[in-house]
Amino acid sequence: MTGSTLGIVDRVNLFARRIPVWLVYGLVALPAPYLFYLAATGGLGVEPISALEHEYGELALKLLIAGLCITPLRRFLGVNLMKFRRAIGVMAFAYVFAHLGVWLFLDVQDWGRIWADIVKRPYITIGMVGFVLLVPLAVTSNNLSLRWLGPLWRKLHLLVFPAAILAGLHFVMLRKGVQIEPLLYLGTILALVGIRFRLRDGKIVRA
Repeated sequence: MTGSTLGIVDRVNLFARRIPVWLVYGLVALPAPYLFYLAATGGLGVEPISALEHEYGELALKLLIAGLCITPLRRFLGVNLMKFRRAIGVMAFAYVFAHLGVWLFLDVQDWGRIWADIVKRPYITIGMVGFVLLVPLAVTSNNLSLRWLGPLWRKLHLLVFPAAILAGLHFVMLRKGVQIEPLLYLGTILALVGIRFRLRDGKIVRA
C-alpha cells in the first residue's frame, strides 16, 4: 500500500471508532417503518404487499452481503469495521423476519397454503431453510452466548455462509428467467464465501 492509501485507511478506521454501534442499529432500522408507511399509503405501487415483501427481502440480502464483506475488508485493505458486524447481522435477520412476516400475515394469510407452498415451491423451501439457519445466529448474537458457548460460538456462526448462499439462490429463483441483478447478488455472495474458504488436502477449510 502507498502512504496515501494507508492514510485513507487510518482515517476510515478512526472515523469508524467514533461511530457508536447504536447509531448503526438506528440508521439501518429506519427504512423498515418508512417502507411500511409507503405500502400503507400507496407509495409502493399497485401491489404494495408484494413490493413491501420484496423490499424487506432485498434489504436483508444487502445486509448479509455487507456482513460478509467485513472480514475481507480488514484482511486485505486494513479497514476495521468489526465492531459493526453484530449490528449488521442482527439487522439482516430483522429484515429477513420482516420479509417472512409480510409473506405470512399480509400476503398468504392461510396457514394450510403456507405449508403447501413451503413444501411444493423450491424457492420458498430454500428461503425457509436459510431463515432457519439464521435463527440460532440471531439468538446467540450477544455477549452472554459468546461466553457460554466459547469456541462453539464461532463454529455455530459459520452457518451465516450457507444461509447467505441460500438467500441469494432464493432471490435468483424468485425472479423467474435470467435477470442480472439477482445473479450479481448470488455471484457476490459466492465470491465472498470463496475468499473465506479454500481446499486443503481435498477438504474445505477456512482461509
